[in-house]
Amino acid sequence: MTEKEVKELLEELDIKLENLPKIFENDPQVKILNGKPGQVVKIDREESGIKVPYYRLIVEG
Repeated sequence: MTEKEVKELLEELDIKLENLPKIFENDPQVKILNGKPGQVVKIDREESGIKVPYYRLIVEG
C-alpha cells in the first residue's frame, strides 16, 4: 500500500500503525509481494463468496 493509503486506512479505523495485526517478512505472501518491514500489505480473502480485505504490518522475523 502507498503511504497515502496507509494514512487514510489508519484514520478510517482510528488506530495507530503499531495496532495493526503483524505479518513476518519471511511469510510466503509477503515474499510474493516483495514486502519490507514497516510496510502495510492488503490481503484479499474470499469468505462465503465475498472478498474481504485484511491489513497487516510487515515486521522482521
